[in-house]
Amino acid sequence: MLRAAGVGVGDEVVVPAFGNAEVAGAVALTGALPVFADIDPVTYCLDAGAVEAAVTSRTAAVVAVHCFGRPADMARLHGVGQRHGLLVLQQGESEAPQDEIAQRRQRAAFLDAKLCGVQTPDGGDGHTYQQYVVRVPGNGRPDRDAFARAVRGQGVACRVPVKTPVHRLPAFRRCVSLPETERAAGETLTLPVDAALTKRDMQRIVSACNALGGLLQPAF
Repeated sequence: MLRAAGVGVGDEVVVPAFGNAEVAGAVALTGALPVFADIDPVTYCLDAGAVEAAVTSRTAAVVAVHCFGRPADMARLHGVGQRHGLLVLQQGESEAPQDEIAQRRQRAAFLDAKLCGVQTPDGGDGHTYQQYVVRVPGNGRPDRDAFARAVRGQGVACRVPVKTPVHRLPAFRRCVSLPETERAAGETLTLPVDAALTKRDMQRIVSACNALGGLLQPAF
């Protein structure tokens, strides 16, 4: 779509750094320069204000990526595009059947109500919970990683969704300030909400997480 719109050498395209390198790589393949903007800390998608701040005379397009089943604020991003004459594209996520989404939402609601010591995700804007992403407070990555190891030790599958933001990868390294991206990369963890999980499985997740309150005290 970028090539079809005439985006190429000499152009800049604003993209998120929180996620995989696929979008930035696609921009680079056109000959354009990927420019990284910060994310909204609630949705983990591009923040419209950060995108607007990243716009220059060379900016030709913006590519928003919907994250974890929570859509980007496309209305605000299109507003930025209209003000600056930019192409605004979006990368969606594979859609699950409605009954599967309903079961995920049911399990997410259970975790929302039962978990303590972690920041649960915001459920607004039709969240489909493709991934259930919590934040582990404390001192950042060491606390989150210790928490993850302890939870896995209790038989709960969890993973770090973004280990290294794209702007810190060797192929795309940029000296740019993305505080929300960095914070999310150091604090986020996905917990299971698969439709196949039983009530006992869900209770195990809650018990394993809630037993780790001592790891979650921030340093003063």
